[in-house]
Amino acid sequence: MHDTHHPAHQPQTPRRDPTLFGIAALLAAYIVAALAGWPQHGRDLLVAAQAAHGSDHAAGDAHAADHGDNVHPGDHGGAAPPLATVLPFLILLGAIAILPLTPRFSHWWEHNSSKFLVASLLALVTLAYYTFLHREPVDLHFPSHAVVSPAAAGPSWGLAGATLANALFSEYVPFIVLLFALYCVTGGVRIEGDLEATPTVNTAFLGIGGLAASFIGTTGAAMLLVRPLLETNRDRRHVAHTLVFFIFIVCNCGGCLLPIGDPPLFLGYLEGVDFLWTFSLWKPWLMVNSLLLAIYWAWDTFYAHPRESSRDLARDARTAGALKVSGLWPNAPLMAGVIAAVALLDPSKAFPGTTWHPWVFLREAVLIGLVGLSLLLGSREVRRKNGFTYFAILEVAALFVGIFICMQPALAILNERGASLGIDSPQAFFWATGSLSSVLDNAPTYLVFFKTAQAMPSAGDTMAGVDVARLAAISLGAVFLGAMTYIGNGPNFMVKAIAEQAGVKMPSFFGYILYSLGVLLPVFLVMSFLFL
Repeated sequence: MHDTHHPAHQPQTPRRDPTLFGIAALLAAYIVAALAGWPQHGRDLLVAAQAAHGSDHAAGDAHAADHGDNVHPGDHGGAAPPLATVLPFLILLGAIAILPLTPRFSHWWEHNSSKFLVASLLALVTLAYYTFLHREPVDLHFPSHAVVSPAAAGPSWGLAGATLANALFSEYVPFIVLLFALYCVTGGVRIEGDLEATPTVNTAFLGIGGLAASFIGTTGAAMLLVRPLLETNRDRRHVAHTLVFFIFIVCNCGGCLLPIGDPPLFLGYLEGVDFLWTFSLWKPWLMVNSLLLAIYWAWDTFYAHPRESSRDLARDARTAGALKVSGLWPNAPLMAGVIAAVALLDPSKAFPGTTWHPWVFLREAVLIGLVGLSLLLGSREVRRKNGFTYFAILEVAALFVGIFICMQPALAILNERGASLGIDSPQAFFWATGSLSSVLDNAPTYLVFFKTAQAMPSAGDTMAGVDVARLAAISLGAVFLGAMTYIGNGPNFMVKAIAEQAGVKMPSFFGYILYSLGVLLPVFLVMSFLFL
């Protein structure tokens, strides 16, 4: 549990947020890069690679048709690294799980600088392997596909650079900038009021969040609702299970109706999946979220709520009041801008109604600019009342920079051997995608299995070249099973950090897994039996 009295965790709203100066510097750097033509050149390389890919496909070159896509891992590279290269990734997962429980290191681990130190050291081990030991070509995915060969002798700095570019520029930067934008913009909106924390009220919070997750993203919905949920439950002592179910529903399982709901579905949209196709997943979405809401209501009604003291319940009822929303201006239109930027400013797709492709990282520059407007024009008082700090997003940033780098060998191994694993049925795709999405980032995991399924013959209807039953299984596995661990999806860790800042003693890494094994796993088994 984070020490809520630690100075680093105290809500701070300085007269001039220094983040604004950082945002101004980043935007100025992007403008300078644009004047030099670098983002445009990256876009042109990407568009040219796509055109070449399309020509090869039209000519019937099966080999070329399965290559050349800048986001397809392992297109032309050599053999994947040995299994031992996954060790830094496993050690990082172990550190996340064990260090908070170790009395000697738990206080040290609370600091984001400590998390970043461990994550970066293990990332350096992975990069050192590619520099000094790996002797096979590596695929570079940014800004377009290329193959980087090892040096004839001595260190292969190019391999390490390609691995770093894949992890940071192709994956980490878009991931963390989107989370940062949703975190900061929704942090300027306050849903104020202390409803009576009955099981029905808490269930309503979870249900509304689960529905909103598909339309403003799991991160946006989580950041908007987690604080009012915590305030509503501040007079109760048994709250951890409510936050765990919040992670289950709002941070994960609610977000599969639209591509903007969760990053893996957005990757599918960029690969050619129709924007509204994900609405076809409404039946498993409804069943899973309804079952989770019912389980939560029963848990809170018959077990947790009766354990509260009569004094706490009386105080909760006495202090209850109506909800009031503040900070919608300018943050509501800015949130719409975030969604529009994510949907429209992808450099691999022409802007709707034109032949113009956005520049590389223009989307991220716009998102950062929208954050700047939120901080500049929004109410500092609203953020102060929200207890808004950057601690939670910095925790995610510190850990996931190591996760994205250390998982590169694991993704390469999976890409090379995935097709030989005997995965062909929808249920097999669901459990394979979901199992790895629990511990790897679910977006690249989704993409690997998407490409694997795309290369397989279809027995029925297809979408973007993938059998629709397999595509549904891959989509559901990536979204739903991201809830199985704290690191399965970015918002999971942010909600944990915010809850601990508020004084809630959240389950440990393994304690959370006990929740997910006992609650989520049976629900997913039923869902897979009925719909896959």
